[in-house]
Amino acid sequence: MPIDPKIALGAQLPSREFAWTPSDVQLYQLGLGAGTRWTDPAELRYLDDREPQVLPTFATVAATVHETEPPRVSFPGVEIDLAKVVHGHQEVEVHRPIPAAGKATKVSRIAEVWDKGSAAVIVQEHTVTGSDGAPLWTERSSIFAKGEGGFGGERGPSTKSELPDRAPDFDVTTPTLPQQALLYRMSGDRNPLHSDPEFARAAGFPAPILHGLCSYGIVCKTATDTVLGSDASRVIGFRARFAGVLYPGETIRTRIWRQDDVLTIAATVVERDDAPVLGDVSLRIRPA
Repeated sequence: MPIDPKIALGAQLPSREFAWTPSDVQLYQLGLGAGTRWTDPAELRYLDDREPQVLPTFATVAATVHETEPPRVSFPGVEIDLAKVVHGHQEVEVHRPIPAAGKATKVSRIAEVWDKGSAAVIVQEHTVTGSDGAPLWTERSSIFAKGEGGFGGERGPSTKSELPDRAPDFDVTTPTLPQQALLYRMSGDRNPLHSDPEFARAAGFPAPILHGLCSYGIVCKTATDTVLGSDASRVIGFRARFAGVLYPGETIRTRIWRQDDVLTIAATVVERDDAPVLGDVSLRIRPA
């Protein structure tokens, strides 16, 4: 059985020590499109050689930024073919601004395992502590494994947030490059679904798709630039559900509603009649 919930649920995963440099941060943020406004001082803060400001979404790649092998879906009680897996949701909470360089330790566990019948959902939780012993960030993420349900587990919650019933406060379009996925993968996500046309076709897509976490980072950056004057230190939390695919070269439309210190966001594909890319998106702001 690919999934044994009695073994998987609550399982502690091996802890991991890792480090990152300003060059890692620069490469990640270039992979999101940083530098498009190449003469804007606010934009260039993302690419400073010594102290680039760090988007909170860098947390999603910090531990794996130097990896060159495709990821494996192999945990206690879980063995799944990578071609069956798509990202379900991602959330990051930063306890302080992420430094431009650092060392940290990540402790992970399988927090939830849900049986959706035709698929399984596996939720991981990661706690990251800096070398000074103080917490840096907490992540929760889920994967959706097609064809791996039916193991007799609980179905789990079904939550979907509603968008405000009014026009958005901001409506922004962000083009992606045809080579966006090939650039983003240099930050450690070498899943061939994003680079190998044959692998993508075998997985049911006509062409390689953009990494969901790339779209996730692009939308976080777009909201930060649009609402917060490109001040990434004011973002304390960002979450989204991966609601659809984006092909490199397409354009993301980001609609943003602000209420106090929370942004509610919808991200869609301009070229495909606003087909969803990210849903249930929210960004929490540190008060100025």
